[in-house]
Amino acid sequence: MAANQASLSHRRLSQAEVDAICARHDRLFQARPGGARAVFAWADISGLDLSGRNLSDADFTGAVMFETRLTKARLDHANLFGADMQEAKLAGASLRRADLRGACLRGADLSGADMFEADLREGVIAAADSVLGIRVIETRLRSSEAQGANLSGANLQRSKLTGVIALKADFSDAIMRDCKLVRANLKQATMRGADLAGADLSSADLSGADLRDVVLVGAQLNAWRADGADLAGALTDKPVGKPVEALPYDTMLHDHALWCETQGAEGAPSSFDSADLRSLKSIRGLNLTALSAKQGVFYGLDMEGVQLQGAQLEGADLRCCNLRHADLRGARLMNAKLTGADLREAQLGPLMIAQDRLLPADLSGATLRGADLSGANLRQAKLTRADLSRANLHGATLRQADLQGALTHGARGLDLS
Repeated sequence: MAANQASLSHRRLSQAEVDAICARHDRLFQARPGGARAVFAWADISGLDLSGRNLSDADFTGAVMFETRLTKARLDHANLFGADMQEAKLAGASLRRADLRGACLRGADLSGADMFEADLREGVIAAADSVLGIRVIETRLRSSEAQGANLSGANLQRSKLTGVIALKADFSDAIMRDCKLVRANLKQATMRGADLAGADLSSADLSGADLRDVVLVGAQLNAWRADGADLAGALTDKPVGKPVEALPYDTMLHDHALWCETQGAEGAPSSFDSADLRSLKSIRGLNLTALSAKQGVFYGLDMEGVQLQGAQLEGADLRCCNLRHADLRGARLMNAKLTGADLREAQLGPLMIAQDRLLPADLSGATLRGADLSGANLRQAKLTRADLSRANLHGATLRQADLQGALTHGARGLDLS
């Protein structure tokens, strides 16, 4: 279809022509002489390589981009209105606030792409006309299509996807907070682990979709359809397990802090196993050493600087938590959910429990997809079978860490030296 369309109305560009256009675009952004905005409107650049290029603000209106390679390209604010981007390679690309109205992304690879506030609503294809100014080519609204597209791990926060057609698309672990998905067709889509907090799914069709472990906190679900969808483990506004209001929280916290401060001489250790702690909003800087919160729900909590040395956090939900500078030495985090967590400069090294005995932090089987671990200390940490896909590990210390069976696809800054 793309080839037929190109032969009728699109001028085919060569790789050399594209390279020259990109070079002039670079000069424009660098304020050098001879610069000019890249314009690919109504051109056929199918199969060409624009990987890593800076094409912010470029014009791709109505372009045919079948299998075009744009891996890690910068397309912020680019105009991709009505572009045919079937099977395009856009993994890791930046499309912040890009105009993708009416675009066709069928089968495209957008894994890990940054599409913050991108616009994928319906659009009408039009062209300039010397007499009329604008001449409408298609009178019907054209929905943006992403059927079969791979958007796993993509950042779609606050994007506009009203009316989008994304049957069988992969949105696994995508960040879709405050996303507009009104009337979206997401039948049989894979959305496992996607964060849809605050998203508007009014009248959306998610029949047969994989919604396991999806976050729907604060989402608008008016008249949505989820017939046959798998919602196992979905996190909603409804408390999971024991809500914190059902516990004598103040007393337990005081007793636990006293127990920590007196090294067990006074107070008593607190247990929050299977407790839903989200309503606390913040436990920043608290001394919760050796806390037991197995299967606890901490999603979105501000936990900066919290002391959780030796804590029992097996299977805990710590997704999107602020754990910057947190002390998690020797913590047991087996199978914990830490997708999207902020663990910058966190202490995940070994805990000295005797003069000649160190207890390493155990993150075996933990999910750390897209987590920020820059500057974190993971010395001797057990990371067997952990999922570190797309995690940020710049400056992280991983000396003697056990990464056997760990998934590191797309991880940045991984240095095992």
